[in-house]
Amino acid sequence: MSLKKALLAATILSLPLAAQAQPVTGLYIAGGAGVNWLQKSDIDLVGPNGRTVGTAGSVDFDHGWLGVGSIGFGFGNGLRLEAEGNYRENNVHDFRFGGVTPRFQGGRTRSYGAMGNVLFDFAIPGVPVMPYVGGGVGYVWHEYDGVRGTDYTAPNGNRLMIDDTDGRFAYQGIAGVAFNLGVPGLSLTAEYRFMGTLSPELNAVVQTQTAAQARVNQRTTIASGKVEVDNYNHSVLVGLRYAFNAPRPAPAPVVAPAPAAAPAPARTYLVFFDFDRADLTDRARQIIAEAAQAVTSTGTTRIEVAGHADRSGTPQYNQRLSMRRAEAVAAELARRGVARSAMSIQAFGESRPLVPTADGVREPQNRRVEIVLR
Repeated sequence: MSLKKALLAATILSLPLAAQAQPVTGLYIAGGAGVNWLQKSDIDLVGPNGRTVGTAGSVDFDHGWLGVGSIGFGFGNGLRLEAEGNYRENNVHDFRFGGVTPRFQGGRTRSYGAMGNVLFDFAIPGVPVMPYVGGGVGYVWHEYDGVRGTDYTAPNGNRLMIDDTDGRFAYQGIAGVAFNLGVPGLSLTAEYRFMGTLSPELNAVVQTQTAAQARVNQRTTIASGKVEVDNYNHSVLVGLRYAFNAPRPAPAPVVAPAPAAAPAPARTYLVFFDFDRADLTDRARQIIAEAAQAVTSTGTTRIEVAGHADRSGTPQYNQRLSMRRAEAVAAELARRGVARSAMSIQAFGESRPLVPTADGVREPQNRRVEIVLR
């Protein structure tokens, strides 16, 4: 396998779960609406024995509409079971009886009922579209609402009227695709459905009307009986489906905060003084200048200036001497641009010798000021 193919395969396998169409697991609801085409139906006469004995005519329909709602359960392996309620409606387009097309025709037909469906989803890894197929059986009522044709070209102006409802065993086939909408459990569906029933038997009458009856909108029934019609529907619809137990995308990993950078080590500068003196030597000023430059270049936030003295002299005198030395250094730092407010100035006298000595000993390294940058 080439490197390019290997990288492509790794990319597909690493797609997030939310981007892939997943088989439904658990309870879901769905609904849809669309266009319904009801096939042209023959109108067959039914004899006393329940068999058709001839054809009275035919009826053709305009494109109509349908609505479907369902509740179901998915088993997580592609298999789904659902209960469905449906409704379809189409207006009459062309009504023919007795070999002629009436000048006046109208009415509509409705179908409504319940179905139990079995469906199977085909999950394709890495693809947000999932095709599915299925079928179902149930019971559907087929209603002719004022379906009629009146032929005023005939001498007696006969009219065939069908206004009745009959329920029959129904069956259907389903093919569709579901599109993942990016919200866990929510999908857009697009379907084709074929739904048919056993032939309904409906009451029909043939009526006539004289000129006198026409003025008062009356008719005379001259024949009645049952007719058998067809009910075959082709439907295209779109809808939404929501699965309640859809897997949610894994939460984003918590990124541990980077450990705080260790504080930079303190930098210490030592400024030494002559015996019993608090004035700065040339070398002392050079060291203070280096410290002042380091304050700017290192971003120092705290500056400690601590004065010290050796053990020659009384402790009280040495305390005051160490403070004068600290103040002298602080003044030189300030002259070189270091803010006085950033300094902490202290005096320790002879209490913190750099080199321990006996009392009264003059030790040059103890006569100092420590500048500590933190």
